[in-house]
Amino acid sequence: MSEESGSADEVFGFFTEIGIINQLSTAMFAKSLPDGVHPSHFSILNHLARMGDGKTPMRIASAMQVTKNTMTHSLKVLQERGYIDVQPDPEDGRGKRVFLTDAGRAFREEAIAQVSEQFRHVIGGDQLTIMRRIRGDLELMRKHLDDNR
Repeated sequence: MSEESGSADEVFGFFTEIGIINQLSTAMFAKSLPDGVHPSHFSILNHLARMGDGKTPMRIASAMQVTKNTMTHSLKVLQERGYIDVQPDPEDGRGKRVFLTDAGRAFREEAIAQVSEQFRHVIGGDQLTIMRRIRGDLELMRKHLDDNR
């Protein structure tokens, strides 16, 4: 690798740190969710809230980088809890579209509030300073990786 592209250790170390942060924060987040709801389920609700609902299951599966079967199971869990509504696609008689319900939006907001409270016990001034400083760069990195997958 050239100096411009970084050494293998630099690149691997960077993504290792992000992976470990993801594992630790996901485990903490999972503790705040009710039984039977996993962080992956919440990610679907969050995706729909952020990107707009009315997406097809396959489009959501692609965004989450999971298989169709995995997405079908996750959507079933969310639908049984009343967090989403799966409706026929008006443009494709065989297709479906996924919509957040009011209960799903409320659950997402409540989950965010609960995990934020948990993180407040761990994240102090120094960590907030770091988070604020690097968030924009992390967003740029995520967009770049998403555009190049």
